[in-house]
This record gives sequence, structure tokens and C-alpha cells, in this order.
Amino acid sequence: MHARAPRSEFRPGGKPLVAALLGVTCGASPLPFNVLPLMIGPIHADLGWSFALISAGVTVLGVIGALMAPLFGAAADHIGVRRVALWSLAAFGIGFGAFYFLPANPAGYIACWAALGLIAIGSSPVTWSRAISMWFDRRRGLALAIMLMGTSLSALIVPQIAQRAIEAGGWRAGFPALAVLPLLVALPVALLWFREPRPEERPPGVTDASGALWGLTLGQAVRSYRFWVLITSILLIAFAYGGAHIHMVQIVAMHGVTPKVAAGVMGLVAIGILSGRLIVGFLFDRLWAPGVAFPALLLPAFACLLLMGTGTSLTWLMLAGYLLGVAAGTEADVIAFLAAKYFGMAHFGRIYGMLYMPFGVGSAISPILYGAVRDATGRYDAMLMAAMLLFATGGALLLTLGRYPRSAEQGVS
Repeated sequence: MHARAPRSEFRPGGKPLVAALLGVTCGASPLPFNVLPLMIGPIHADLGWSFALISAGVTVLGVIGALMAPLFGAAADHIGVRRVALWSLAAFGIGFGAFYFLPANPAGYIACWAALGLIAIGSSPVTWSRAISMWFDRRRGLALAIMLMGTSLSALIVPQIAQRAIEAGGWRAGFPALAVLPLLVALPVALLWFREPRPEERPPGVTDASGALWGLTLGQAVRSYRFWVLITSILLIAFAYGGAHIHMVQIVAMHGVTPKVAAGVMGLVAIGILSGRLIVGFLFDRLWAPGVAFPALLLPAFACLLLMGTGTSLTWLMLAGYLLGVAAGTEADVIAFLAAKYFGMAHFGRIYGMLYMPFGVGSAISPILYGAVRDATGRYDAMLMAAMLLFATGGALLLTLGRYPRSAEQGVS
């Protein structure tokens, strides 16, 4: 008699996965980072602020959001991820739309980004990934990759909407035009479909022999060398990538292309995130994930080399944009996948929130560093050279993580 084939995890988890995909697409993680690259130039021209100051908006958003991530993660563990994600998504949409009224002074500008950081992080993968990691075990890598495709969709869609809104009504008009996405697209679908699985719906790999969720406590995770390896790797890669993304239009424009063509290179970044994420997620389910991530994170180091100097052909610039996208896709997959694999699901929200902190802080500070180098030297080359080393080192650290544990006890080391 033939053994019964295991049921596809995509059948019960499909609707929550679609809702999470839209939540990531329209949430606080990708939207501001895909809008500001198109607004840096117009804001600089309109208000005369430095590139570093303008970049500081998403820096403040990212740092405060990163510091809030463990609190939102703990809330998701305690009261349920659905409540946290939906309320934060609604608050983010309303707050982002209100940015139309950003004050024309630096203090007010920074204060508005800070306020958004206090409420918006719950609409990021910190919450959505908890539910998806509980619906999927054998295909968790692919499911998380599909969910995190939202950042790719955002990078493809948001710059186009923002560019048209800016052309029609100036840079301020971009904010309410994009607030429609979380409020009228993601939120209704999430209200209908997004939830955690009930105990009887959980796949076997996320529970122990008694049927309870297995995993380390936050204290146990912090005492593991793997936790600190992940923290360091995530921070280094975030420092390398965050500013490159925000300043990509400006970096590419230095090679003599028009702003419209430079915006098109951002589309290649999105395609890189999309394709790299799917390939990496597929391989994560079949191979040792750190061994997949390391070569994937060497590719953007080559991209930084292509972006240095002036006069690089459009073909090479497009390749550089694509390879940087691969880095973003790989890092986001690494955080959620390895957090679940090495630390389990029992306290995933708290642990993932802590691991998200270096990602948020690094991604947030990086644009200021890129902007400061541009302001001081007139170019980005020094920062791009440093980013090459950061990508390679961050990827190599993952190779020290060792084999996946099979239980919470094995995970402590």
C-alpha cells in the first residue's frame, strides 16, 4: 500500500499568504524606501536641504521602527499577530498620507518621520512572517519568499505611482497618492484572510511531540552564538545596501543618464529582489541556507564596483541594479527563515523583532552615510568601496552557523 502523500501547505495557507504578500507590499518596510529616491532631488531643489538631511527622514523612521520591533513582535506573540498587523497597517496608511503636510523646516520634517516610526513597524515583515512561518514548514523558504516578494512589487509599482504624482502635483502629492495602497488594497484583504493557523492546522514541523509550538525563549536565543552571528551579518549587509537603494537614482545619474532612465534602473533593482528572492527561497527549502546565501551576497559587491566612477554604460548600470536587488532579497529571506530554523516558533515574534533591529538600524543609518560621502566628496565611490567589503564579510559570517537544530534543546549553543 502506498504511503499517503503529504497535503500541500499552500492549500490551507494560501489565503493568509496572499494577505501577507499585500501587507508587505503596502507596508512601512518598502513604501518609504521606494518613494524617497524619487523625492530627494525635488526636495533638495525646493527646500535647499542637504542630501544627508533629506535622507535622515528614513533614517529616523528606520531606527525608531527597529527599536520598536521587539515590542511589536512581543505583542504579536502575546495578543496575536492579526490585531498587531492590521492596526499598524491602518495607522501607517493614515500617517503616510498626512505627510502631504510635512513642515518646511528640518525639525518638523524629522519629527514627522519619528512619529511614523512609532506606529508603523507592525506593518512590516516583523508581523506578517510570524503567521506565514506557522502555516508553512516544508515549504517555508518558498512561502516566505513569496510573501517578501511584496518588497519587489512595491519597488516596481511605487516609483511609477510616485513619479506621476510628483509630476502632477509636486513631491508632496506623492504621499497621499501612495497611502491609498495600505488603506484600500492591503487592509481589506487582510481583514478577510489574514490569521494564524489554529492548533489543528499547524504543520508538524512547527510543533513538538505534544503538539505545542517548539522554540527557544528570547533569553536562550541571546545566549546562543548563532544569535550574535546573525545580528552582526544582518547589520553589515544592511549598512551596505540601505543607502545604495535610497541613493540609487542619484548614483546612476552620475553616469550621465536622465532621471527617467535612472528611475528605470530602480525597476531592475525590483526585478533583482523578485527573482533573487524566489530562487533563494526555493533553494533554502532544499539546501543549507547559509551556503546558498553566501554566494548570493557576493554578487552585490561586484555591483558596487560597476557603480563606481563615471561613464559606465547603461547595460552595466542595469546589471548593477539587478545584482543589488538580489542582495536585498537574500537578506530579508535570511532573517525570517533562519530565525525560524535555528530558534523555533514559540517566541518567534520577540526573537525576530530583535534580529530585525540591526536590519532596521543599519538600513536607516546607511542613507545618511551615503549622503554624507556625497556631500563631502561630490561622489559616492568611497562608500561603494566600503560596501563591497561589508557584503562579502556579512555573507561569510553566515557560514559559521552550523547545522539546523531539531529541537529547542539542540538550538542552545
